[in-house]
Amino acid sequence: MLLKNLSVLYGRELQYVHSTSISVSGDKFGKIGQNSAKAIDCEGLLLLPGFINMHTHIGDSIAKDVTLAGSVDSKIHPVLGAKQRILRQTKPDYLVSFMKNSCLSMIKKGITTFVDFREGGPVGISLLKQALESVPIRAIILGRVESYHESSQIKKNQPLSNDAKRTLAQVVKNSDGIGISGANENSDSALRYYSRTKKIRAIHSSETLQSIKTSKKITKKSETARALQLRPHFLVHMTFASTADLKIASKKSRGIVICPRANSSLAEGIPNFEAMSKAGCTMGIGTDNVMINSPDMFREMDYLWKVHMGLYKKRIDPKDILKMATCNGGLLLGKKIGSILPGFLADGIFIDKHSLDLEPMHNPHASLVHRATESAISAVMIGGKIVHGKL
Repeated sequence: MLLKNLSVLYGRELQYVHSTSISVSGDKFGKIGQNSAKAIDCEGLLLLPGFINMHTHIGDSIAKDVTLAGSVDSKIHPVLGAKQRILRQTKPDYLVSFMKNSCLSMIKKGITTFVDFREGGPVGISLLKQALESVPIRAIILGRVESYHESSQIKKNQPLSNDAKRTLAQVVKNSDGIGISGANENSDSALRYYSRTKKIRAIHSSETLQSIKTSKKITKKSETARALQLRPHFLVHMTFASTADLKIASKKSRGIVICPRANSSLAEGIPNFEAMSKAGCTMGIGTDNVMINSPDMFREMDYLWKVHMGLYKKRIDPKDILKMATCNGGLLLGKKIGSILPGFLADGIFIDKHSLDLEPMHNPHASLVHRATESAISAVMIGGKIVHGKL
């Protein structure tokens, strides 16, 4: 397939190319600038990389807005939270149905890949795979062993049980890696055992002031320092991580995934994007729990850009926000994805440049970050196939 007369945000720096052509061979992008009479005319369209939603929990699609008050732990604690009670009490086919709906919603909003921290062990992974059977979105499933340590067990550095180790082997076999709830629910021994797994490893860290205090109280170590024992490819949240923690995270991981709307919905503040950048961290962005947020990257980018500038009184280049939603995800995952480059997976969003909210588009990066919505999407392409809309 050859596409001509379209604008493109090209490469890892999202360079704006006003008018060009680009080939798609199989499921990958080919060369830019070719010409052919048989090419599809894309006049008036802007092609940008498909969004990579780097952190979701779509299992709680069944529980939209069921709890708005209360603490973070009362809502989403991996053992005691309302979310976990709802998941345990919901029939599997209901969970599958609503997870499928969230996947369909993401495609319509230009999300071509999502990274899900899937609860429920091997069964939870299987349910998500069922939801994905008829939906052409790309999912990176990070499974979890539902084995957690209490404070006393962490102090004693209790290892994982043999049952947990056997479950972990199943989880790793059936998924793309592991998504750990946090250091405060796992002993150092458990974290180091998890670190031996060969697939993607990720962990929540320093999301709340309370979680940081808890780590110090139990272990006298920072929560991030303990989380890094997992040897994670990336950490999630880091909303209250210290400068020292950010610097060591930049050296010992690929980067950080932030979820600004989720942090705000939980009344826990806003991650300091600028501080993370100065520490040398590569950042991705995610929409987190469907229970508290719609999986919408347009809303996530707009919120982060404006609220961060409002809080910290410093300008941010909108291109940096857009990179977090696209090419940076590929860097964090270690995959050829998230950029329009030869040999990269052909995932993209075709935006109508004449959309009422966008025209005239003087600054494409800014327009996409804070003006574009689902209504501006003409088509969505995943792996070289148009899966939503039309050209």
